[in-house]
Amino acid sequence: MSSLAGEIIDLLRRKGLTLGLVESATGGLISHLITNVPGSSDVYTGSVTSYSNDAKTRIVGVSADSIEQYGAVSPQVAGEMAQGGRRVLNVDICVADTGIAGPGGATPEKPVGLFYIGLSHRGGTFSRKHVFSGDREANKHAAAETALTWVKEYLESLG
Repeated sequence: MSSLAGEIIDLLRRKGLTLGLVESATGGLISHLITNVPGSSDVYTGSVTSYSNDAKTRIVGVSADSIEQYGAVSPQVAGEMAQGGRRVLNVDICVADTGIAGPGGATPEKPVGLFYIGLSHRGGTFSRKHVFSGDREANKHAAAETALTWVKEYLESLG
């Protein structure tokens, strides 16, 4: 995964863009992977680990109504996390995650392994749904890798 983070740092540098993260269920893992790359400080501004709903609303600016209506693990909240993080961290691209890593926390509608990843850039704010099938640690790693893969694909699509 470190080579993936390195590729992202190179792409950001070449495109003159900055990256920020808002992490919930991954608990800072994506930030850890990015900051393992020498020179990441050239393009990586930082992150907010907004694990609680209070942190999501108070620090990142997620609407309390969105959390109440859709739940913290939802495409709406993932998008708002990414959009709010872009503003708070003053970056070109922000990626966010929210999910149920397990083993607890699941409901019939939201199983263990359900994650939503949000991405916000001046071109728009998007979210994607993923369901992973590992244990807690495996789900966190899968979500981190999936988020980084999406960032790389998105950066490559910018031309």
